[in-house]
Amino acid sequence: MKIIKKLSAALVAAMILLTSGGALAQNTVSPYSRFGYGLLGDNATSAQRQMGGVGYAMRSGRQVNVMNPASYARIDSLTFLFDMGVAVSFINSSEGSTSLKQYGGGLDYVTMQFPVGNRFGASFGLLPYSSMGYSFGSDIKNGSSAHEGVGGLNQLYVGFSGRIIDNLTAGFNFSYLFGNNVNDVFAYTSSGSSSVFEQSIQVRDWHLQLGLQYGIKIDRDRSIGIGAVFSPGKDLRGHADVVKYDISSNETPDTVQTLALRNNFSLPATVGGGINYQWGNRLMVEADFTWQPWSKAKFAQMADFPATRLADRYKVALGAQYMPNPRGNYFQAITYRVGGFFNRDYMMVGDNHVREYGVSCGFGLPTLSTKTVINLGFEYRHRQATPNPLVKENYFNITLGINFNELWFLKRKIN
Repeated sequence: MKIIKKLSAALVAAMILLTSGGALAQNTVSPYSRFGYGLLGDNATSAQRQMGGVGYAMRSGRQVNVMNPASYARIDSLTFLFDMGVAVSFINSSEGSTSLKQYGGGLDYVTMQFPVGNRFGASFGLLPYSSMGYSFGSDIKNGSSAHEGVGGLNQLYVGFSGRIIDNLTAGFNFSYLFGNNVNDVFAYTSSGSSSVFEQSIQVRDWHLQLGLQYGIKIDRDRSIGIGAVFSPGKDLRGHADVVKYDISSNETPDTVQTLALRNNFSLPATVGGGINYQWGNRLMVEADFTWQPWSKAKFAQMADFPATRLADRYKVALGAQYMPNPRGNYFQAITYRVGGFFNRDYMMVGDNHVREYGVSCGFGLPTLSTKTVINLGFEYRHRQATPNPLVKENYFNITLGINFNELWFLKRKIN
């Protein structure tokens, strides 16, 4: 009964977190998020971000790994995991001689994982798919304009994984994809009139991710793991519209255009793979590659807004973690992490691609007398367009994740 009560309480708490407000807090502050669906997330937890965002081949049963759902079956049959993360970003943007300092932050993700028998595992939670946030101004003929955007797409997912044979697992994530991206253009004329053109893209759809992992034993302590994920491309469901508001008069808003997302907006397929080397509980090194053919995706041009060009996206990531001695003193039991990545993003600004690279590090800090781990990470990212650099962005991110690890399914002996 105690086990059932604990699990029920966790489920209720999770649903409150997942449904309150309907979405995650967005921490994006970037004019590049104006394009497409915004800046993309890769389902990485705080611990994985500390290693450059790797995870396709990661087979740990002590950490929730949504990047590859095949990992869920690796969980111990007595363990329950709850992982929640927050992030704070400090951004320095510059264009020519102009620079601007900003910051953002909020809840990043909420995930849970638990065993289903001896050969299966399950997970559910809330993750960002993309995020949008920007504000800037420009001159127009006989006046000026201001551009603002906010929003993002979120994934409420349920995942399941099973062990096919001892070293091979397969799984899936089935997600409800929802969110609203809003782009506003404020026009102010020299005659004193002002108006707003608002584009809203509202998504309500389902999304599927499939995953495989396979481990190869080298000897008693060392192993090599490989992992692969695939998400099919799909047309989105929902609607988009453009509405004009005349601020200088109290006229009724005018709906300029309305579109169904289906056949007009879509997501491409996603293919990812990774290879992982592990030495007991002490050392893990992983390299990942992600590919998304966004040039084949649909993103319709809407009235009074410029056309959006999309490019194929690829990302390369490398990361490692090391624990000096799991049975040693406190500092020897800390997990030390480091990583880096390069990402050619999917949005284009005119004829310019957008590229991003970053390095990260962090610590998995054990707590006394429990298996809970506090994951504290630091990350530097640089983003700019090429060949014309346009806006250059330098990010310093602080991530904090708390990974609760509880033995909820242990049958205690009755004296």
